[in-house]
Amino acid sequence: MTQETIYVTGHMHPDTDSVAAAIGYAFYKRANGIRAVPCRLGTLNAESRYLLRRFGFEEPMLLEDARVRLSEIDLDKPVLVRPEQTIYETIRAMHADNQKTCCVVDADRKVLGVVTMNDIAGLAMGDTADTERILKGVSPENIATAIGGRIIYKASKNRVNGRVSVIAITKGNLDVFNLQDKIVVTGDDPDAQLELIQKGAAVLVVVRADDVREEVLQEAARHDCSVIISGHSTMNTSRYIFFSPAVSLIMKEKPICFYDRELVEEVGKKITRSRFRAYPVIDDDGRIKGFVARYHVMTARNKKIIMVDHNEFSQSVRAIDRAEVLEVIDHHRINDFSTRRPVAFRNEIVGSSATIVATIFRENQVPIPAQLAGLLLGAILSDTLKFQSPTTTEKDKVTANILAALADVDIDEFATDMFTVSANIRGRSAEELINTDIKFFDIEGCRTMISQVLVPTAETAVTMAEEVQEALDVFTVKKGLDLCVLAMTSILDHGSVFFASGERREWAAEAFPNGEGEEHTVQKGILSRKSQIVPILTGVIQKYS
Repeated sequence: MTQETIYVTGHMHPDTDSVAAAIGYAFYKRANGIRAVPCRLGTLNAESRYLLRRFGFEEPMLLEDARVRLSEIDLDKPVLVRPEQTIYETIRAMHADNQKTCCVVDADRKVLGVVTMNDIAGLAMGDTADTERILKGVSPENIATAIGGRIIYKASKNRVNGRVSVIAITKGNLDVFNLQDKIVVTGDDPDAQLELIQKGAAVLVVVRADDVREEVLQEAARHDCSVIISGHSTMNTSRYIFFSPAVSLIMKEKPICFYDRELVEEVGKKITRSRFRAYPVIDDDGRIKGFVARYHVMTARNKKIIMVDHNEFSQSVRAIDRAEVLEVIDHHRINDFSTRRPVAFRNEIVGSSATIVATIFRENQVPIPAQLAGLLLGAILSDTLKFQSPTTTEKDKVTANILAALADVDIDEFATDMFTVSANIRGRSAEELINTDIKFFDIEGCRTMISQVLVPTAETAVTMAEEVQEALDVFTVKKGLDLCVLAMTSILDHGSVFFASGERREWAAEAFPNGEGEEHTVQKGILSRKSQIVPILTGVIQKYS
């Protein structure tokens, strides 16, 4: 049985700490034989991309939903045939794979139709008018394929009318048959063969014969009658002829198909409203990927998730409440977290989730590779603002030094390189800056968003004030927020400049007041969203709620 994948993910609008923690903890899980995959829930910022490039890591996969999609389950392998192939070949293909449904596709594997064993059984048991319709004009090549035969002579034109006669090899009763343009099955009797050709047979199928006499072939040429020697007995030959038409003649066109990006639970609802056994699953280009059946829907389970650097469902992947949450590793407040089953929950008072992940490696004596050590170090420096944030603990500093030694980097030089990248806002619009690092909160019923972005200096923020305020006002209306706050933080100036929008913007002005006669005063020492901005703002909101 294939081991289920466990998805390790940080929060929405990922920052460096959430990305590095997901990569690091997924690595730790794999070191313990668990199939874990690091994920992200949005676009990475410049700092995170820089660190991934520097230490040789690929961007984590984008996780869009905690529910399972068709592309993420083991679909039934599709049985594929081309539209010109015979019904007989289709039956053989389905038997070979023990499947009861077959997909008819073009040269690019795009779905043209579906054929089931019930369709074929209906043909065998159905009205002769139906078999005559699909046998009309059937080619000698298709007949030979179906009956395992070989063409001895091929007529210049196809005049098969769709009817079949099986003629006993007694000469006296042939006068009672109308054989004009029919497929005629007969035995190894040259005289009977000659007469059948003369009576207008379009195709003469000879059973239990190794060859046909020359005079029979000459007569076939004069009357333009194809001659085929069958590879089967009379009974099987007569049966298999009815399976010689092209499968396109019996396929269901425009079948119900599902895209591989669709959610299994949504597909399940649609399946219950129809009656078919299996349904084609296609990609966005219409190419077949497999078949989904009812048992897939009944047995599929939503994703198994490990949450890192967050514990609030509002900040996690879509439909996280439908997932099986296994663990949480975080350093933030515990708010609305609730699960149906017990989980492993590790929450520590430290400045970075990467500190916790590195500690887990050390506690369990799992070596940290140099490249991973560098990535985790970058996350600690990012979240603690190089130990300037009030959330910084001695454990963060000790862990950072250990990781620096493992990665063989100088902390001061490394931090300078990293913050030069993260604080570089040249060429970026105000809208891009607002979306760099967003977190949403519901504080006493006040729908709040707090965004934080690093800038080289506080003066940079002031010069962009008009553009930033306009973009923030648009963003607030678009998201339907009561209060929207942007903190532009300068490590060099050891403080933040605040912008606010929304009906409750005056609460932010009270939380972070400007100096007398000033606008956008630098709030000295205010660096941490988690331990400073959110608590200060919450205190003001609670005062008025």
